[in-house]
Amino acid sequence: MALPHAQPMDVINVAPLGAALGGAVSTSLIKTRRLQLLHLVLRAHQDQPPHHVDEECILHCLEGEVEVATPGGTRHLSPGKVVVLPAGEVHWLRARTDCAVLATLLLRNGDAGDQGNDE
Repeated sequence: MALPHAQPMDVINVAPLGAALGGAVSTSLIKTRRLQLLHLVLRAHQDQPPHHVDEECILHCLEGEVEVATPGGTRHLSPGKVVVLPAGEVHWLRARTDCAVLATLLLRNGDAGDQGNDE
């Protein structure tokens, strides 16, 4: 069963999980027609496969160390660091330690795009 999303005007906690990070899983916090917030949890040395979203994407490292890789280079994020990816930018994440990342996606009619599929 999927967890319910928060609703507009709900207060969402994205504080560091600390010791609880090791047992946490990735979740979608809120999704509207135009916006989605994802709390991504990656284990040390876990990579997320290459993908893209149609609109700009904001990645905010909440805790741990993660690299955001693109064909044009890599950006290192530590807690409190943010990177904005251009629309359609192919990217993947490389967790250097256990980490949590807040991903903010701008949506088109509730959809983030084809996620890199060429269908």
